[in-house]
Amino acid sequence: MTRSRGFLRGAAANAISSGGRSRRLPWFATGLGLPLLSMGFLLPDAGYQDALRLDLALTEVKPVFTLPLLFNSSDLVKAGEFGNPDITADGNRAVTVKVRRGDTLDRIFRRENLDPGQLVAIMALAPARDGLRILRPGDELYVRHDGATLLELSRKLDTFRTLSITRVGDAFEANVATLEYQTRTARATGDIRSSLFEAAARAGVSDSTIMKLAAIFASQIDFVLDLRDGDRFAVVFEEMWHDGDKLDEGDVLAAEFVSQGKTYRAVRYQAADGRVSYYTPEGRSLRKAFVRAPLAFTRVSSDFNPRRMHPILNKMRGHTGVDYAAPSGTPVRAPGDGRVTFAGRKGGYGNAIILEHGNGVTTLYGHLSRFAQATAVGRRVQQGDVIGYVGATGLATGPHLHYEYRINGKYMNPRTVKLPEGSTAIDARERPRFAQAVAPLLERLDAGHSMLADGKTPVTSDQTT
Repeated sequence: MTRSRGFLRGAAANAISSGGRSRRLPWFATGLGLPLLSMGFLLPDAGYQDALRLDLALTEVKPVFTLPLLFNSSDLVKAGEFGNPDITADGNRAVTVKVRRGDTLDRIFRRENLDPGQLVAIMALAPARDGLRILRPGDELYVRHDGATLLELSRKLDTFRTLSITRVGDAFEANVATLEYQTRTARATGDIRSSLFEAAARAGVSDSTIMKLAAIFASQIDFVLDLRDGDRFAVVFEEMWHDGDKLDEGDVLAAEFVSQGKTYRAVRYQAADGRVSYYTPEGRSLRKAFVRAPLAFTRVSSDFNPRRMHPILNKMRGHTGVDYAAPSGTPVRAPGDGRVTFAGRKGGYGNAIILEHGNGVTTLYGHLSRFAQATAVGRRVQQGDVIGYVGATGLATGPHLHYEYRINGKYMNPRTVKLPEGSTAIDARERPRFAQAVAPLLERLDAGHSMLADGKTPVTSDQTT
């Protein structure tokens, strides 16, 4: 910095003492000197430059250990996680493999340098064949091996079951271990303020249980359109516990939903022949021939309107169905039993399916991204079966399902058309058994009923088995 300042002073002195050029050089010196003077003040001194070089050099060093003041040891990636191998106590290697899209067991074995020839012996075992037949992206497999030789492979099948395959000499053994758990009966209540899922979260109820509750009342309540702030619910359901930890939630045993001031109630009952269904407290089945909406929890992006302006064609064109906006890939389910009469490309509908339900009723599903594997022309489907997935094929501005309901070829509004009843009552000979079975469920449902009326959201639990 000192040398740069001396250079500027010298340049100014020379300019002043330079004979006939003295009138022009001061302007030159000023124009050149100001930028250089600025650089002189901005340039760091030698000590700072040394520190900068040291800092740059340190950035090239790859640290072996993280600084303990910045990270906890639990934050570090452990060997054996995320595909990083670990050396087990017996000297073998173990790795947790995460299944990728398009993976097969053969592909995984080759990627992990395992002998794929071992798969023949493994898949000959019934537990292994059943537990490894379907792999989904994100699934995890624990693998222990010695070189190309597999020693152990395990996979968690669900909350309670784990598949284990171990080498015994030159062969393999496979078994499924089941975790022992206790079943408790819990009761929760909630009130709708913004959404059903938000109300369930406040009530301490899982998404899976609230979806089951919605499915139970699907033939009576349109959960897409009918919910209002102030609607409320009560639900009695099973919980699975192990060593003081809640593992999962099971079946809904009884439920009540108050929608727009009207009360709906349901109880779960297993008949003498083993069939399980939901009934009203009076013994009438809640399963009807049709449900109102073929997919759950979305919004209506375009209603039934015979004189709608088409958003793409920009001309008056009747909208003969209802559009349900939903993320691409959302499952579309058959609203009633029927037969597939069409599955393929259909003009502006894009990928479409038509179901025939009998008594002149047909339904159409348009703009699908793809069809379910079980969907083929002539195949019969049951209520609730997945037939396709939401997409944006054909004349569509975004992912949604176009749903039509026709009676003898005439377009009807799916939101308001009178749906076939199809419900049945408990057989008279089974009514005493039904009454005895559901009485404690209704009593549990009614427990603290005044709290439900007050809009509070308690969760209570009783151990049963």
